[in-house]
Amino acid sequence: MHRFASTAARSALRVKPFALTSPLARARPFSAFTRSQPALGFLSDYDEHVQERATSYAVPIAPKPLDAAQVSELIEEVKSGVGSAEDRARLLDLLTNRVPPGVDEAAYVKASYLAALASGEESPSLDGLDKARAVELLGTMQGGYNVAPLIKALSDPDEAIAASAATQLKTTLLVFDAFYEIEELHKAGNKHATGVMESWAEAEWFTSKPEVPEKLTVTVFKVSGETNTDDLSPAPDAWSRPDIPLHGLAMLKNSRDGIVPDVDGECGPIKQMDELKAKGFPLAYVGDVVGTGSSRKSATNSVLWFMGDDMPYIPNKKTGGLCIGEKIAPIFFNTMEDSGSLPIEMDVKQLSTGDVIEVYPYEGVTKNHETGEVVCEWELKTQVLLDEVRAGGRIPLIIGRGLTNRARTSMGMDKSTVFKTPVDPEQNAKGYTLAQKMVGKACGVPGVLPGQYCEPEMTTVGSQDTTGPMTRDELKDLACLGFSADLVMQSFCHTAAYPKPVDVTTHHTLPDFIRNRAGVSLRPGDGIIHSWLNRMLVPDTVGTGGDSHTRFPIGISFPAGSGLVAFGAATGVMPLDMPESVLVKFTGEMQPGITLRDLVHAIPLKAIEMGLLTVEKQGKKNIFSGKVLEIEGLPDLKCEQAFELSDASAERSAAGCSIKLNKEPIIEYLQSNVVMLRWMIKEGYGDAKTLERRIARMEEWMSNPVLLEADPEAEYAAKIEINLNELTEPIVCCPNDPDDAKKLSDVAGEKIDEVFIGSCMTNIGHFRAAGKLLKEQAGAVPTKLWIAPPTKMDEAQLTAEGYYSIYGSAGARTEMPGCSLCMGNQARVADEATVVSTSTRNFPNRLGKGANVYLASAELAAVASITGSLPTPEEYLSYAKNLDATAADTYRYLNFDELPEFVEAASTIEVSSEMKEAAAALRA
Repeated sequence: MHRFASTAARSALRVKPFALTSPLARARPFSAFTRSQPALGFLSDYDEHVQERATSYAVPIAPKPLDAAQVSELIEEVKSGVGSAEDRARLLDLLTNRVPPGVDEAAYVKASYLAALASGEESPSLDGLDKARAVELLGTMQGGYNVAPLIKALSDPDEAIAASAATQLKTTLLVFDAFYEIEELHKAGNKHATGVMESWAEAEWFTSKPEVPEKLTVTVFKVSGETNTDDLSPAPDAWSRPDIPLHGLAMLKNSRDGIVPDVDGECGPIKQMDELKAKGFPLAYVGDVVGTGSSRKSATNSVLWFMGDDMPYIPNKKTGGLCIGEKIAPIFFNTMEDSGSLPIEMDVKQLSTGDVIEVYPYEGVTKNHETGEVVCEWELKTQVLLDEVRAGGRIPLIIGRGLTNRARTSMGMDKSTVFKTPVDPEQNAKGYTLAQKMVGKACGVPGVLPGQYCEPEMTTVGSQDTTGPMTRDELKDLACLGFSADLVMQSFCHTAAYPKPVDVTTHHTLPDFIRNRAGVSLRPGDGIIHSWLNRMLVPDTVGTGGDSHTRFPIGISFPAGSGLVAFGAATGVMPLDMPESVLVKFTGEMQPGITLRDLVHAIPLKAIEMGLLTVEKQGKKNIFSGKVLEIEGLPDLKCEQAFELSDASAERSAAGCSIKLNKEPIIEYLQSNVVMLRWMIKEGYGDAKTLERRIARMEEWMSNPVLLEADPEAEYAAKIEINLNELTEPIVCCPNDPDDAKKLSDVAGEKIDEVFIGSCMTNIGHFRAAGKLLKEQAGAVPTKLWIAPPTKMDEAQLTAEGYYSIYGSAGARTEMPGCSLCMGNQARVADEATVVSTSTRNFPNRLGKGANVYLASAELAAVASITGSLPTPEEYLSYAKNLDATAADTYRYLNFDELPEFVEAASTIEVSSEMKEAAAALRA
């Protein structure tokens, strides 16, 4: 297992996530959560909430977990001694089972009260909740605010209390730096602390859990074709994602083959699933292609809500379950792993909804339950999956293994043999690819081979607003009070334009949560996460983000679900089974009228021609799925242009993307970005020290600009060569599949109703190009035209250059900088409209219900808005030739070191010597 080499330097240079002092000492006082409402009203109010949840939706749903104020009221009612025995038993049940764990504020209130009971500061006032029971309940809270009182109880003069505290700590994994307090007690002769250390060393937290059964009997719930995360967690319902029971109602809410929603377009197939459960077995989610698209843990949460297992003492979350697909998208596969589910890729052609099957995870066989006939044979991705399921997920397993290793090291014991270990490939590589070297650098080794397990350092982590609230919950569950990743950034690009009340609350609360942990928070209206995060990157480093389009143009990113993103942010590393790579090499010269978006679409088109990719979902072929897409042949692209290529690797279901660039465009980009970051500090963005450290790291790299390069002998799963001389007409991706790439001549003439120019696939050059084409149009265009630049800086510059007046004359609808139509959770196109869009993907119903969406370049989109149809190649080129003549002016990018407003602000900001030393240490 590889970790970053500079642990000591990193620890000294940033806020530590898990400090030695008790987190209770840093939290808000208990009284802060007390309401003025009489405590005796708690159960009455709670019953109203339960009734509302039971009657307000298509089917009854579970009540929300208790918040901090509710827990405070509950405790006051407990302490009052008033109420019937039945009511007081209910209070104990709610305190036990309906409070979130970790460092949630409600958990703080609960832990404070239980700690007071355990120490004798509070006298018991409820039957069944005495000092001993308080210690037991502290042990159910996973980690964070419960750890300090349990450690204190190890020294309680009451032997039974001390022994009980030890019992609870033996199965508590999220102790982090508090480990050293227990270690000190052990060394001082505290036998209960010694018992905890010995238990951790023997991995009893793991061995006490049941193994995965030899046979899993399940009923098949099959969704034919491709299931993308929009199907499981629809974008228009993004506002409800943190509320898992409510959001789950939207899963598969749109009718499709074999799926019968309770209310079409509103509520998914709850009754259909209940009927299948009546067979007496758990459901298994089965599909041809499962989980493509966005990196939404909410999609996993919804599946597990109906097909997973309850988590004792943890409200409204589930684990376990079985997910089967002929192909499971890599991010979705990983998110299932993190959640304790068992994802298996196998042949599903003979499986149908309602079949009862027996899955033998150790043998790799699936049988018909009634006949015993073998349906198919398969292999697990890795035997470690069985340990992950047993531990409750990949993240608990990683944390638990680390705890066991620390305990064994402290006690002078050899490495544990309890856990299954990944089988590393033979070290016979002739060389490393660029991506393999980047990951190797982040692990402190020359390179990492495909199939090798590693834990690279996360230098940059991004979070956006429709996954951010879930990432916040995951960070609380991980007991994270500060980030270990060098830079964590939060954006508000998906909800700023059309916020719902819950979004407004997020806009007000999430920035402080991020900044208090030394992260960087953008502001609503700033624009798209990627357009900002890319400007904070350090070359040849590794990162992640809770958006599937976190695809760095310099360095490499492995996007993930919110659970893994939280883990990466909190711990500074991320688990990775190094994928294979596919090399795409461009040769020749760009032809007139051809854009980078056409190069993006040329990749799937060429793969289809080579038999490496199919559009058909049954028996789907996709050479890119789960692999790293490595691009060469365009070394002089500007970094903004390079991102257009790396960004689209998400639509290939690639695990990540690297692009070989020369030093010159990267230096130009960093010089601009340093000025932007200084401007951010001047404008009051925080955390200021984190931004300073990133400036220092950029300047440190520019002082000796050396880039990694692939070895000539490096091996790839496939090589695809695209000759630009042969690419003479635009390429589009047809409705409604980003893999369905075709030449413009194959689809010309299609009538177009609406056009969208925006998304992270665009930059300021695209909007100038569109503006120049629209300027020649007399009056309003015949289509509905949407314009949404990626950032407020782009908007300001385009306004200054007069382009917004052109958009207005053309009748365009200009949107707040941000994601706009792309995700489909804000404004939407008309039902069943035919659309040309520059957005990232065109899954069914994403931009609008029943919409048919062509993906195309901004230039082709602008022409389509003018002509009202997809033009012929000849018509398009007649427009495009005018752009070619002014290309140098059109495709200028935002260089902040050339903009007086930014240069002046930046000149007032000095980077401290501490941060410069930090940057030098991190590079070393």
